[in-house]
Amino acid sequence: MTKKNKTGQLDAQLRQRVLSHLSLIYPEHDVEKICMQLLKKMGLDKVCNKPRWHKNNWSEKDIGVITYANSFNRDDERPLVTLSRFLDTHLKDVISWVHILPFFPFSSDDGFAVIDYTQVNESYGDWGHIGRIAKKFSLMSDLVINHCSAMGHWFEQLKMQKRPGKDYFLEVDPGFDFSNVVRPRTSPVLREVQTLDGIKHIWCTFSHDQPDLDFRNPAVLLEMLKVVRLYLERGVKIFRLDAVAFLWKEEGTSCLNLNQTHEIVRLIRTLVEYHSPGTIIITETNIPNVENISYFGNANEAHLVYNFSLPPLLLNTLVTGNCHALKSWLMSMPPAQKGTTFFNFLASHDGIGLRPLEGLVEEEDVGHLMALMENNGGRVSWRGLNSGGAKPYEI
Repeated sequence: MTKKNKTGQLDAQLRQRVLSHLSLIYPEHDVEKICMQLLKKMGLDKVCNKPRWHKNNWSEKDIGVITYANSFNRDDERPLVTLSRFLDTHLKDVISWVHILPFFPFSSDDGFAVIDYTQVNESYGDWGHIGRIAKKFSLMSDLVINHCSAMGHWFEQLKMQKRPGKDYFLEVDPGFDFSNVVRPRTSPVLREVQTLDGIKHIWCTFSHDQPDLDFRNPAVLLEMLKVVRLYLERGVKIFRLDAVAFLWKEEGTSCLNLNQTHEIVRLIRTLVEYHSPGTIIITETNIPNVENISYFGNANEAHLVYNFSLPPLLLNTLVTGNCHALKSWLMSMPPAQKGTTFFNFLASHDGIGLRPLEGLVEEEDVGHLMALMENNGGRVSWRGLNSGGAKPYEI
């Protein structure tokens, strides 16, 4: 353990790294003050550990399972108890990681509109049940970082124009230039919200029940890092940063993959590695391949990125009998640096993303694939285009 020295000075390397991140994210703010607040929120103002730089915290033997908290049910028993028994009985000798999709109180989107980040949904169980699973498996939890629920306390505070919450959401003028903004949905991006100070227009990337948090306000980052520390203390070893690519917005840009977003991922990695060495950050970025793997950074952002192009390329290969696109992609993929790796999967709770095929498969072939899936009972979600049209987003 590395503690404060006798003069009470913080670990110099940690402090300098955090200041470096903050200077790039918040150049117009008092980064010294924010730094001290962040370290205190994470408990790193008193004690910190030595990170495991460029170390693989996994092996080829690690296999993960993804599940909702209530995928398994038994009468008169809370689902997390049933899930724990199922894992112990059927999977303990097969898997090592368990990703329990958002198990918090929520209002929509199967858990991804979080009402309270600090509580377990009572209908599923409690933190004790989560802890018992975390003791037997490496637990992956979602950090639903881009947005929260419109039914949560913060959003109610926005309506009342009270803190905390009043300045936690991204308010923009309706005249904002959206011409370059990349959307994952076809719904209007702005939601009108009646507050005590009049109508506010709040950015909602995914749905009007999922207002985006405004990370231009350092207080929002502080709140999220308080949540990160709680999850670490509850046994979470792997953080899935949900929809993180949309985190930072600036007019005149795509509002996707901005430099500040990457820097926030680097900052979170720095803090969790000093708090709990061996913790893993995985980014969920359902975007084209080159953009997706950019979240490795220089082995200083995500430890793992979802290999998003693999599921649709494999599906395309199976239904066409032609492996050219899959083989070409495989041959072009850069090797991951030590301390990083690709998280291979064939489908997720969202289905199979189609944006990761961009630049790898002709649009006409994507259309044929989509039509074939629909003809066989599959469903397709769409994303809006600035031209006014729409493109398929996920199967």
